[in-house]
Amino acid sequence: MAWSFRKRIKIIPGVHLNLSKSGISTSIGVKGASITFGKSGTYLNTSVPFLGLNSRYKLSESSPKPETYNQEQPIELFGNIFSADIQEITSQNMQGVKEAIILAQEQKKELKSDLLKIQTTLGASKTKLLLSYVFLYGIIKKQIPIQLKTDIQAQKEAIDQTKEQIDNCYVKLEVEFEQEIKEKYNTLVQTFKNLTTSHKIWDVTSAHFQDRVAARSSASTIVNKRDVRFSLKSIKEIRSDFEALYFENANGADLYFYPSFIIMYSNKTEFAIIGLDEINLQQSYVRFTETGIVPRDSKVIDRTWAKVNKNGTPDKRFKGNYQIPIAKYGQINLRTNTGLNEEYEFSNYEFTEEFSQAFRDYQALIKQLN
Repeated sequence: MAWSFRKRIKIIPGVHLNLSKSGISTSIGVKGASITFGKSGTYLNTSVPFLGLNSRYKLSESSPKPETYNQEQPIELFGNIFSADIQEITSQNMQGVKEAIILAQEQKKELKSDLLKIQTTLGASKTKLLLSYVFLYGIIKKQIPIQLKTDIQAQKEAIDQTKEQIDNCYVKLEVEFEQEIKEKYNTLVQTFKNLTTSHKIWDVTSAHFQDRVAARSSASTIVNKRDVRFSLKSIKEIRSDFEALYFENANGADLYFYPSFIIMYSNKTEFAIIGLDEINLQQSYVRFTETGIVPRDSKVIDRTWAKVNKNGTPDKRFKGNYQIPIAKYGQINLRTNTGLNEEYEFSNYEFTEEFSQAFRDYQALIKQLN
C-alpha cells in the first residue's frame, strides 16, 4: 500500500483595519464569518454569498551591561522602570487579534512536528530501499523497490507541502486608510525613520535619587540605561504591507507599533496587544551630565565640574578637578493604565521632538475616530 499523508489545516483568520472619518473598524476572520470591533460595539458577521444571506449579531458594547550616568533633574518616578506582567496588559478589544496570532503559532508548531515525522519516515524508506538491493530481495521481488520509490516520492511531496503550510502560518494584516489619516501615518513613519538614525538610543531601566551635597555633584538623579535599537521590523506571525515601528526593550518585551495597536512581544507565548489610543506618550528633554563621550548629534548646552559646590562652583579641595559637559538629550515616556511603563532617551533631541509631535497628531486623529 502506498504511503500517504493528509493534514487538515485550519484557516487562520486575517485582520482587516479600516481607518476612516466614520471610525475605526477591526475585522477578524475570513470570507463568510468575521468579528468586527467598532465604536458602537462588537459584532459577529456571517454571510452565504451565493444565497444572498447576510447576518449581524451584536456581541458586546465597546470598551473604552548597563552603564550608570548622572542626570541633573529628576524624572517623575524613581526605582526600576519596567512594565507590568505582560499577560495583564492586553486591551479588551484587542483579544481577537491576539487569539488569531496564537492560532498561527499553534498551527505552525503542529506542522513542524508533522514535518519531523515525515522526514523521519522518508529516512526509513530510503534505508529500506538501499537494503532491498544490498540483500537482493529487491531484485528478486521487484514490486518492493517500486513501492518504496512510490512512497519516497509521496513523502518528498508531503515535506514540500508541509513546509509551504508552515510558511503560510501567519496573520495577514490589511490596512485601509483614508487620505488624511494616511498622510498623518506617513509623517509618523518618516519621523520615526529619522529617530532611528540617532547616534545613541538608550532604554532607561532605573532612576535613583542622589544627594548632591554628599556626592559633590550637580546631578540629583542617577539613571541606569542601556543601548538599544529602533528600526522598521515586524513579528513573524504578522505579515502586512506596513512594517511595525520597532522599539527594543532592554528589560522586558519589545514594542511593535502598528497603525492602530502596539504589540509587546517577548516570545511566542508571552505578548500583549494595546490599542494605540490608550498610550500616554510624554516627551521632554534632559540635561545630562555626560561623563563619557558626547554623541556626535547631541548639543552641549552647559558645563559643570567633576566635583562641584552647592552653588555650582568647582570644589577646590579636589586636586585635578575638571569640567564635564552637560548634553541635551531627548526623552520619551510610554505608559498606559494597564501597566505599560517604558522610558527612552535619544542623543538627537530634535528628532525626538519631531517624532513625538507626529505620534500625538496621529494618535489624536485615531481618538477622534473611536
